[in-house]
Amino acid sequence: MISIERIKQLREETDVSVSECKKALEESNGDIAKAKEILKQWGKDLANKKADRKVKQGIVESYIHPNKKIGVVLKLLCETDFVAKSDEFRKLAHEICLQIAAVNSEEISLLEQAWIKDESKTIADLINEYIAKIGENIVIREFKRLEI
Repeated sequence: MISIERIKQLREETDVSVSECKKALEESNGDIAKAKEILKQWGKDLANKKADRKVKQGIVESYIHPNKKIGVVLKLLCETDFVAKSDEFRKLAHEICLQIAAVNSEEISLLEQAWIKDESKTIADLINEYIAKIGENIVIREFKRLEI
Protein backbone atom coordinates (compact mmCIF):
# COMPACT_ATOMS: atom_id res chain seq x y z
CA MET A 1 0.00 0.00 0.00
CA ILE A 2 1.24 3.47 -0.92
CA SER A 3 1.45 5.95 1.95
CA ILE A 4 -0.45 9.21 1.90
CA GLU A 5 2.84 11.04 2.43
CA ARG A 6 4.29 9.65 -0.82
CA ILE A 7 1.11 10.53 -2.72
CA LYS A 8 1.21 14.04 -1.24
CA GLN A 9 4.91 14.40 -2.16
CA LEU A 10 4.30 13.36 -5.78
CA ARG A 11 1.27 15.65 -6.00
CA GLU A 12 3.29 18.62 -4.72
CA GLU A 13 6.16 17.89 -7.11
CA THR A 14 4.01 17.34 -10.21
CA ASP A 15 0.71 19.18 -9.59
CA VAL A 16 -1.12 16.13 -10.99
CA SER A 17 -4.36 14.95 -9.39
CA VAL A 18 -4.18 12.83 -6.24
CA SER A 19 -5.86 9.85 -7.95
CA GLU A 20 -3.39 9.89 -10.86
CA CYS A 21 -0.46 10.22 -8.43
CA LYS A 22 -1.74 7.22 -6.49
CA LYS A 23 -2.11 5.13 -9.68
CA ALA A 24 1.39 6.07 -10.85
CA LEU A 25 2.90 5.23 -7.47
CA GLU A 26 1.11 1.88 -7.40
CA GLU A 27 2.40 1.10 -10.90
CA SER A 28 5.94 2.10 -9.90
CA ASN A 29 5.86 0.23 -6.58
CA GLY A 30 6.24 3.49 -4.67
CA ASP A 31 9.25 4.80 -6.62
CA ILE A 32 8.77 8.59 -7.00
CA ALA A 33 11.16 8.95 -9.96
CA LYS A 34 9.49 6.12 -11.88
CA ALA A 35 6.06 7.51 -11.00
CA LYS A 36 7.07 10.88 -12.49
CA GLU A 37 8.10 9.14 -15.71
CA ILE A 38 4.79 7.26 -15.79
CA LEU A 39 2.85 10.51 -15.31
CA LYS A 40 4.92 12.14 -18.05
CA GLN A 41 4.08 9.29 -20.45
CA TRP A 42 0.39 9.42 -19.54
CA GLY A 43 0.46 13.16 -20.25
CA LYS A 44 2.00 12.55 -23.70
CA ASP A 45 -0.56 9.86 -24.46
CA LEU A 46 -3.43 12.14 -23.46
CA ALA A 47 -2.00 15.03 -25.49
CA ASN A 48 -1.76 12.78 -28.56
CA LYS A 49 -5.42 11.80 -28.17
CA LYS A 50 -6.46 15.45 -28.00
CA ALA A 51 -4.15 16.72 -30.76
CA ASP A 52 -6.84 16.54 -33.46
CA ARG A 53 -9.35 18.58 -31.47
CA LYS A 54 -9.94 22.08 -32.83
CA VAL A 55 -8.56 25.04 -30.93
CA LYS A 56 -10.83 28.04 -31.47
CA GLN A 57 -10.26 30.01 -28.27
CA GLY A 58 -7.22 31.29 -26.45
CA ILE A 59 -5.33 34.36 -25.34
CA VAL A 60 -2.63 36.73 -26.45
CA GLU A 61 -0.05 37.00 -23.69
CA SER A 62 2.83 39.47 -23.56
CA TYR A 63 5.95 39.88 -21.51
CA ILE A 64 8.36 42.79 -21.29
CA HIS A 65 11.65 42.13 -19.52
CA PRO A 66 12.38 44.57 -16.64
CA ASN A 67 15.25 46.13 -18.60
CA LYS A 68 12.73 47.04 -21.35
CA LYS A 69 15.08 45.58 -23.99
CA ILE A 70 13.29 42.25 -24.64
CA GLY A 71 9.62 41.74 -25.34
CA VAL A 72 7.47 38.75 -26.31
CA VAL A 73 3.98 38.41 -27.72
CA LEU A 74 2.42 34.93 -27.74
CA LYS A 75 -0.82 33.58 -29.21
CA LEU A 76 -1.77 30.45 -27.24
CA LEU A 77 -4.92 28.56 -28.23
CA CYS A 78 -7.21 26.07 -26.50
CA GLU A 79 -10.66 24.58 -27.15
CA THR A 80 -12.96 26.66 -24.96
CA ASP A 81 -13.30 30.20 -23.68
CA PHE A 82 -13.74 28.78 -20.16
CA VAL A 83 -10.21 27.33 -20.23
CA ALA A 84 -8.77 30.41 -21.96
CA LYS A 85 -9.91 32.51 -19.00
CA SER A 86 -8.55 30.11 -16.37
CA ASP A 87 -5.59 30.94 -14.15
CA GLU A 88 -3.85 27.68 -15.14
CA PHE A 89 -3.97 28.53 -18.85
CA ARG A 90 -2.74 32.06 -18.22
CA LYS A 91 0.09 30.66 -16.09
CA LEU A 92 1.16 28.40 -18.95
CA ALA A 93 1.10 31.33 -21.40
CA HIS A 94 3.28 33.37 -19.04
CA GLU A 95 5.77 30.51 -18.61
CA ILE A 96 6.08 30.15 -22.38
CA CYS A 97 6.64 33.90 -22.75
CA LEU A 98 9.43 33.74 -20.15
CA GLN A 99 11.00 30.86 -22.08
CA ILE A 100 10.91 32.77 -25.37
CA ALA A 101 12.41 35.85 -23.72
CA ALA A 102 15.19 33.86 -22.04
CA VAL A 103 16.22 31.63 -24.94
CA ASN A 104 17.01 33.40 -28.17
CA SER A 105 17.71 30.39 -30.32
CA GLU A 106 16.56 29.77 -33.85
CA GLU A 107 18.53 26.52 -34.11
CA ILE A 108 16.02 24.39 -32.19
CA SER A 109 12.27 24.71 -32.17
CA LEU A 110 10.56 26.14 -29.12
CA LEU A 111 8.82 22.83 -28.34
CA GLU A 112 12.15 20.95 -28.26
CA GLN A 113 13.87 23.43 -25.94
CA ALA A 114 14.63 22.45 -22.36
CA TRP A 115 12.36 24.44 -20.05
CA ILE A 116 14.40 27.09 -18.23
CA LYS A 117 12.78 26.29 -14.87
CA ASP A 118 13.28 22.51 -15.08
CA GLU A 119 15.75 21.30 -17.70
CA SER A 120 14.51 17.71 -17.35
CA LYS A 121 11.41 18.85 -19.30
CA THR A 122 10.98 20.30 -22.74
CA ILE A 123 8.40 22.96 -23.59
CA ALA A 124 6.41 20.17 -25.30
CA ASP A 125 6.46 18.23 -22.00
CA LEU A 126 5.25 21.33 -20.15
CA ILE A 127 2.37 21.83 -22.59
CA ASN A 128 1.48 18.12 -22.38
CA GLU A 129 1.31 18.39 -18.58
CA TYR A 130 -1.16 21.26 -18.92
CA ILE A 131 -3.19 19.34 -21.52
CA ALA A 132 -3.45 16.47 -19.03
CA LYS A 133 -4.32 18.84 -16.19
CA ILE A 134 -6.82 21.01 -18.09
CA GLY A 135 -8.24 18.34 -20.38
CA GLU A 136 -8.12 20.33 -23.62
CA ASN A 137 -5.84 20.56 -26.62
CA ILE A 138 -3.39 23.48 -26.35
CA VAL A 139 -1.43 24.89 -29.28
CA ILE A 140 1.12 27.66 -29.64
CA ARG A 141 -0.18 29.38 -32.77
CA GLU A 142 2.49 32.04 -33.08
CA PHE A 143 4.91 34.21 -31.16
CA LYS A 144 7.28 37.07 -31.71
CA ARG A 145 10.40 37.96 -29.73
CA LEU A 146 11.71 41.50 -29.98
CA GLU A 147 15.08 42.64 -28.67
CA ILE A 148 17.06 45.85 -28.67
